[in-house]
Amino acid sequence: MPTVHVFARDHINTDEIIPARHLTTDVEAELAKFAMEDYDKTFVRRVKPGDIIVAGADFGCGSSREHAVWALRGAGVSAVIAPNFARIYYRNSINNGFLALECDGIVEAFEDGDSAELDLQGGTVTNTRTGQALTFVPVPQFALDVQKAGGWLEYMKEQDAADLEAETLQAHSTEAGHSHPGQDSAQQEKQHA
Repeated sequence: MPTVHVFARDHINTDEIIPARHLTTDVEAELAKFAMEDYDKTFVRRVKPGDIIVAGADFGCGSSREHAVWALRGAGVSAVIAPNFARIYYRNSINNGFLALECDGIVEAFEDGDSAELDLQGGTVTNTRTGQALTFVPVPQFALDVQKAGGWLEYMKEQDAADLEAETLQAHSTEAGHSHPGQDSAQQEKQHA
């Protein structure tokens, strides 16, 4: 069972998640060494793979940097659960295949060091010490697919490029006003040869 690390304050910003002085790399393992350093210097020594951060509202506000997601994921954090997130942090989380779960009352339901059971399909997080279960905002299937793939780029690599291309070339917008379906450059070259 994952351990919960509670950062109860609202408005924890990206500079606190990963201080700007450490933004000299995009390697998660390097960034992980400094995760939450300016908020809690002992965090990286305590966190284990699969652990969860419970945080106050507006988590990830401030600068738009993917490094904040990378540092936590690199440290082994599997999810951050907060009442809400700064929108850019939330989007960076989805794009990087990292779980950012919105759940009212989460800070009050956990103490630092509690264990949690996270049920993504059921949409619940349970404090195993108290038995209290909370429902979080459902994660869209698209975000789960991106998370399963390991991030947006990996997700796109898994998609069938031919199907995506065919769908684009046959889209209504490529046919409109031209009285012929879209063609790729190889087909055009054959016609003009």
